[in-house]
Amino acid sequence: MTLATLLESHSHADFHIDIFEKNPSPGKKLLLSWGGRCNVTTGIDSKKILETKYTRGWNFIKKAIGKFWPKKCYEWFEAHGLKLKTEGDNRVFPVSDDASEVLEVFENIFAKYRDRISLHYGEWVTDISKDGEQFVLKTLKDSYSFDILVLASGGNAYSHTGSTGDGYAFAKNLGHTVTTLWPSLSSFLTWEKWLHELSGLAFESARIEHLKWLILLTHFGISGPLTFMFSSSVAWEKIDKSTPKSISLAPIASMYFQDWETFLRGEFQKHPKKLITSIISEKLPRRFVDAFIGEFFSHISTTFVSSISRADREKISHFLGNGIPLILIERRPWDEFVTAGGVSTDEIDPETMESRIQKNLYFAGEILNVDGYTGGFSLQICWSSGYVVGKSITNLIK
Repeated sequence: MTLATLLESHSHADFHIDIFEKNPSPGKKLLLSWGGRCNVTTGIDSKKILETKYTRGWNFIKKAIGKFWPKKCYEWFEAHGLKLKTEGDNRVFPVSDDASEVLEVFENIFAKYRDRISLHYGEWVTDISKDGEQFVLKTLKDSYSFDILVLASGGNAYSHTGSTGDGYAFAKNLGHTVTTLWPSLSSFLTWEKWLHELSGLAFESARIEHLKWLILLTHFGISGPLTFMFSSSVAWEKIDKSTPKSISLAPIASMYFQDWETFLRGEFQKHPKKLITSIISEKLPRRFVDAFIGEFFSHISTTFVSSISRADREKISHFLGNGIPLILIERRPWDEFVTAGGVSTDEIDPETMESRIQKNLYFAGEILNVDGYTGGFSLQICWSSGYVVGKSITNLIK
């Protein structure tokens, strides 16, 4: 986005851009976003709602997002030939559900301005230092000097895509502080074996604490958007077998204890000769119900509901309404989508994304200590910060 903004704002000015990418082709992580669909941005237009989607750094990034709002981002991509759609949960995707079309937007811009750009694909940057007013960049192939430097190297999540945290070391070399780094938007391994047997089962709107969204049960534990949201909120917590974390999962977000009590009492009265599994299956998948009752209430699994005690009924309502207890024993290794933490935003001007320590040094994207929930919010950080960097550099070369 930085390059696109700069090129399209001042195509007549005298400048040249070099972009370095360690992979042999660009956008490897982008192409994997949302299973290859790419959640481009969000359809949320309310500032009050949008700010609740950012776990860390909203007060810093809100100025950049204000200059390149999700709606403006949507319009920008469509103006560049990418048809978008907004789904029911406000996630925005290409109409084609093909992430390669997002990448193609930028490749077309690069091609249009090929005389202004040198694309160094497959050229790994090994060191960046300062020599007077110049930034000296070394790669495995050569050494280069530049007047202006933009660090947009991502975090250290999804390292197999090239995001190995190199930018943090470069930022430190140039005098910047990097906060503690933790994985975010990750899946979790759970202790409960009965849950693993339900692999592939999803609940469209479940609840963990105050968070609500789709959750996916897997052969190792839990995954999906709700899990990613929760992982973002506990990114700084140590979670492993020696320090597990207890959570409660409510399979239907809108139903709490009293809702289940009202439902069960009514069904018990209407259908006294039914089994509890048949009653609960009116609300939840039978496969899940059989496993749940078998794990926690096997003593009443073949009992007519007319003979189930009030205590057992209330306990069922408690588990389903307030949450079934689960134990998280580990974040799934190498599974995180985003890095929590990064270059300290105290050292960056939020109006321009320029370093307060080194003149003509800019930052954009996940390298910053800003992150949010899943749903297009992290990519919006990239688009907005990149846009602001492009506009800021534009002002230098008028």
